[in-house]
Amino acid sequence: MPTTVPLSFEVRRTTRASRIASLVLIALAIVVATMPFWAGRDALRDFTQIACYLVFAMMWNLLAGYGGMVSIGQQAYLGLGGYLMLMLSNLGGISPFVAVPIAACVAALVALPVSWVAFRLQGGYFAIGTWVIAEVFRLGFANVSLLGGGSGTSLTGLAGISRSTRESITLWLALAIVVLTIALVYRFLRSRAGLALTAIRDDPVAASSQGVHVAGTRLLVYVCSAAGAALAGALYFVGNLRISPDAAFSVNWTAFAIFIVMIGGLGTLEGPIVGTLVFYLLNKFLSDYGTTYLIGLGLLAIVVTMFFPQGLWGWVSQRFGIQFFPVGRRLVFPDAEADTASSGRSPANGAQAGAVRRV
Repeated sequence: MPTTVPLSFEVRRTTRASRIASLVLIALAIVVATMPFWAGRDALRDFTQIACYLVFAMMWNLLAGYGGMVSIGQQAYLGLGGYLMLMLSNLGGISPFVAVPIAACVAALVALPVSWVAFRLQGGYFAIGTWVIAEVFRLGFANVSLLGGGSGTSLTGLAGISRSTRESITLWLALAIVVLTIALVYRFLRSRAGLALTAIRDDPVAASSQGVHVAGTRLLVYVCSAAGAALAGALYFVGNLRISPDAAFSVNWTAFAIFIVMIGGLGTLEGPIVGTLVFYLLNKFLSDYGTTYLIGLGLLAIVVTMFFPQGLWGWVSQRFGIQFFPVGRRLVFPDAEADTASSGRSPANGAQAGAVRRV
């Protein structure tokens, strides 16, 4: 039978859900920015912690979920960011809030020579190797007496600043970091480099045969992930006011990031956001139960992995076709859409499939 082929099409990169989500996120950002004027100290502290977990989880997701480089040692850069911030403040006399982005930039520079060691390993060896690197960082800082050695030290650069002012500036800094991180990661994934990254994750040999610079793209993502992790660590210890090697370089950081991403959805931008909210609520209301709480986290991870292998957000996205941060392109045929509208049929199933193609 002859078929009718639409003669015109459009390339769309946004959806109705993404436009609504943008407006909602802007409204939420405005509300959060006003929190110092009406919310209590606990709420300000909670948002800062949520921001740290979210940024760190997004960096791990960028590295593993999009780049295919599973690391269990990203706490190396989180702790490094915290210690760099403290050194710049306590020893260099720089404001801790200014030291946060500086620490992230320095951590990115440190990641360059470290990557030469890490990238010599593949697969499971890479994962274990990154953990060993984090342990080297921990032992190194634990032996620096100027920084308190194994017991750690306190942040003194905030002396003279009132508690309310410190908490307000910390919240605004956390909000700025979250907004900037989401925007930059989203922009990167929608670029040619982001497309190359996902191609490398799926098949590095095929990507290389198509002209993708595999080593350069991986290095870029590794350095960016290190900078983001350091940013989260510096922010966390600005709010915590104290740092120690065991707290800064604990493998629990990466374990929590893996939990957040796997619960929310690996390889999606929405996944870390959903996973962070779930993790925060569980931590807020169940952490007092000690080992039972940790067992509960493990059981939840097992249940989600078994019944929702794509994560909670991945299941919602596949079930209802919702994308708040679409990174791909869609070919939309207006003629087919017009035919669907004139016939009065619902575009939810077959009709929409004839009008839209994702690429």
